[in-house]
Amino acid sequence: MSQVQTIKPAEAAAAPRGSDAFALKLTSSEFATTMSHFHRAEIARMAGWRDRLDRTSNWSITVVAAMLSVSLSTPSAHHGVLLFAMLLITLLLWIEARRYRFFDVYRARVRQFERYYFAQIFSPQPDYASNWLAILGEGLRSPRFLISQRSALIRRLRRNYVFMYTILMLAWVLKITTPSLSREGSPIGFGASLLDTFRVATLGPIPGIAVVCGVVVFYIGMLAAAFLIRADDGELSFGDVHV
Repeated sequence: MSQVQTIKPAEAAAAPRGSDAFALKLTSSEFATTMSHFHRAEIARMAGWRDRLDRTSNWSITVVAAMLSVSLSTPSAHHGVLLFAMLLITLLLWIEARRYRFFDVYRARVRQFERYYFAQIFSPQPDYASNWLAILGEGLRSPRFLISQRSALIRRLRRNYVFMYTILMLAWVLKITTPSLSREGSPIGFGASLLDTFRVATLGPIPGIAVVCGVVVFYIGMLAAAFLIRADDGELSFGDVHV
């Protein structure tokens, strides 16, 4: 009785160790049921974020199609519509990259189940990543993003958005260099001079040559980010996931 009274409050309130916690009390069938339900839940969360990614991509495609239709349908439409479309899909790219970071967390968990649990059932290998449950448990206690925002931006740019940017750039060049698409009553053809092209590229008080240079610099930076910058960063180093 005296030994019970001498226990310190800090020791009494200490969290139980993982080795002597609830998990060891589960039977094999209960453990399998728990794993199956948790795996199904993680697939649902992954699919939810996958759907959000697809929606953002669909919004971007809709923006590109709508702006192309408005800009190229009549010579009176300003070429700035296409520049505005570039700005809009850049915003959507940023949103999609953020969503991709969340999707990547749940996809990684699903892959852990497939690689270390189900694959071991179908094709056992001795002592293959035997500590994966401990890693999964730590990830559930302290969820963290696995990639940075920059890496997510580069991944989505390579896979989807580089094609949209390319289409907008080609349409913008066609708009400012084709007289029949930039002036009413102009003959059909591609006979615009360089000075005429710079005049058409003027955007409000910004001279045309500055607009052209700005677009060129933007696309050079985008291509460098898409194909020259490495997107694979270390895991578990870019902040907490809010779940």
